Amino acid sequence: MNSEDLKLNVEKALDEIRPFLQSDGGDINLLSIDDGKLVKVQLVGACTSCSVNQMTLKSGVEMTIKKYAPQIEAVINVEK
Repeated sequence: MNSEDLKLNVEKALDEIRPFLQSDGGDINLLSIDDGKLVKVQLVGACTSCSVNQMTLKSGVEMTIKKYAPQIEAVINVEK
């Protein structure tokens, strides 16, 4: 999978997750995909202060991204 396909697949995964985050007043932005293995995102809105945002990141966001792009090894949140 080339880098453009990888980005499209990660965006598809985020589009799947986004409605759940938005229903709680938050959202997520894709910042970068490093070395084809590490996805950097930024949780925004209510997600920044949510006490379970790391759980959401690992069990929701990372799991969904890996479904679309299995070569991704990790997803990290980059705070402002």
